[in-house]
Amino acid sequence: MSGKFNAGGLLSMCRRAGKLCMGMDAVKGACYTGEAAGVYVATDLSEKSLKEVKYVCYKNSVRLYDVGLTMQEIGESIGKRAGILAICDGGFNKKARSELEEIVTDGIGDAF
Repeated sequence: MSGKFNAGGLLSMCRRAGKLCMGMDAVKGACYTGEAAGVYVATDLSEKSLKEVKYVCYKNSVRLYDVGLTMQEIGESIGKRAGILAICDGGFNKKARSELEEIVTDGIGDAF
């Protein structure tokens, strides 16, 4: 096994552990309640959805990351196609964020 980070594998472990929220509404809820440790988006997420999730993360002080996978690849990893995910566990989030690129959310203004 190589040392290369496997985002799909980590997301799959998070889902099996019950620590993964999937979809815009679930992720927004997790951000509002403080449950989300980090938010992750697919590389092919629409600009409109990305703008909305950036705003939610900014308003709730949650870091946002590009997971480096398409929605199709995420679906193959976790069994459900999704473009927006929240990891709701500090340990899983720490591992994921150490390997992925953060998306800047500050200075976006009041988009919604």
